[in-house]
Amino acid sequence: MKFHVSAEMGYEIRSAGTLILNIHALRTPAQAVLEETFIVEPCAKVEELFSVNGENRIIRLEIEQKGAFQIIYKATVDHTFEIKDHTGRQEIMIGKMDPQILPYLYPSRYCQSDKLFRLANNLFGHIANPFEKVVTLTNWINKNVEYRSGFSNSQTSAYDTVTEQAGVCRDFAHLGIALCRALTIPARYFTGYAYQLKPGDFHACFEAYIGDEWILFDATKLVPLNGLIKIATGRDAADTAIANIFGDILFTSMLVSCELADENFEAFYL
Repeated sequence: MKFHVSAEMGYEIRSAGTLILNIHALRTPAQAVLEETFIVEPCAKVEELFSVNGENRIIRLEIEQKGAFQIIYKATVDHTFEIKDHTGRQEIMIGKMDPQILPYLYPSRYCQSDKLFRLANNLFGHIANPFEKVVTLTNWINKNVEYRSGFSNSQTSAYDTVTEQAGVCRDFAHLGIALCRALTIPARYFTGYAYQLKPGDFHACFEAYIGDEWILFDATKLVPLNGLIKIATGRDAADTAIANIFGDILFTSMLVSCELADENFEAFYL
């Protein structure tokens, strides 16, 4: 399926500084960027950087001129989403995992899986099949955590979300990741453009590594899984921030959209 995605972001530059953006659609075997444009006004030094694991397309902007600064990104993306039966997948023993997967087992800044070990195992440890285990915990989050826009902040962790029982998509994703890791299932944070998300915004969910494959889950159930265009993945939100600001730069506005370019879209949810 083809999608048109866009992000327009405004800043007020009060002194020379640097912006590091992570808003470009990722190029993967399942996701081809057919065309894209990236415009900054006024002109600034622009440099594209590539992360070691290839799961981020980072843009570094060196901005000298004070005043209003506008960023416009648009792309057409051909996204392939294959619906599979994952129930037959078996858990991979840690001793046989690729070393690149191991960091997604460890506790991280927002996903304190060590603190949630007892909760995860009491609730889901009895489920033998790893895929069913993740589906069950995803449904548990959806049922037990209230989605409340603006409820949390940049300091909110998975442990906080269990306590407060409310949060935004980022918090749902962090909790899903932490519970998976507590169950010895590697999991990573996913951020992207989301079709049918109202109002339009960047969206967070998570991927679990089951049977030698990353499988996408969204505990919010706000958007179809086949309507997500990947921007980045990482250990948690700290690795995949849409923007990092260095200097006296004030964020002022944002407009995000993801529109279907094809017909006959059939939404898929787990």
